Amino acid sequence: MLRIVGLAESTYYERLKRAQRSNEGSSNVKRGRPCPGYSFTLQGRKISDEQIKEWLLELVEGEEHIYGYKLLAECLRNKYELILGKKKSYRLCKELGILQDQRKPKSKHPRRLPKNRLVTGPNQLWQADIKYGYVAGRDRFFFVLSIIDVFDRVIVGYYRGSGCEAKHVCQTLERALESRLKEGDELPVIRTDNGPQFVSTLFGDTCESWEMVHERIPPKTPNMNAYIESFHSLMERDLLTKESFETMEDAYAAIDRYMDFYNNRRMHGSLKRKPPKVFSAWILQQNEEERSKFHKAM
Repeated sequence: MLRIVGLAESTYYERLKRAQRSNEGSSNVKRGRPCPGYSFTLQGRKISDEQIKEWLLELVEGEEHIYGYKLLAECLRNKYELILGKKKSYRLCKELGILQDQRKPKSKHPRRLPKNRLVTGPNQLWQADIKYGYVAGRDRFFFVLSIIDVFDRVIVGYYRGSGCEAKHVCQTLERALESRLKEGDELPVIRTDNGPQFVSTLFGDTCESWEMVHERIPPKTPNMNAYIESFHSLMERDLLTKESFETMEDAYAAIDRYMDFYNNRRMHGSLKRKPPKVFSAWILQQNEEERSKFHKAM
């Protein structure tokens, strides 16, 4: 094309470089191919970058903490059959601050391991976790943060969005506390895994300011967060694997409908075949009747 128009290559590229230099600092457009936000397994299944980060954090919490980013990528390939190149592994490890040539900063809020707790009523122990959904029409993942009450299985709060940061977790938890507790009530214990949002300084500072106990389960022990894991498996079976979403709005609306169905109408085998909120109201009524009988006997 340059030969046709009679323009020397050196002249063209020099003008191009000059134009780029003049636009430097004024343009916010990033050069290069945008990151897709996911990787594939050997079977062709898409795995979001946030899930990969969670797996990487689990590895460095265990015996694999001695490995660099290349061997960590190999571990994920062996364990999850994940196709993860060394460049992307380096980028994700750098974002998490777990590269071997960097000193891993000490957490401001050390992990408090969960205890075996006897739960006798609502708002004593909550569990939180993040689930990933997929919007086929946009070729993008979305996030669902859910918080469940271990006693009555009510989803006390949830968030869905195209991203999920520590601030979204804090905001969701605050709304859940306002909707479930009265002034002066004792705060529940919140139990999570070791996802980036939950190990963040912001979330730790928030729980500390509220004097709320935050427990983090050890790596590779999802059974210690069994109630929220069970709920998310139900949501995946009943909704995420059955519906295909064209837009983010379609996905969010479907999540809203499912949360309403689960809390208010879906019968639960462990709750006398009652929906969680119906069971919660029934328990409250039973307690009131027992108090009334006690006072009459006195």
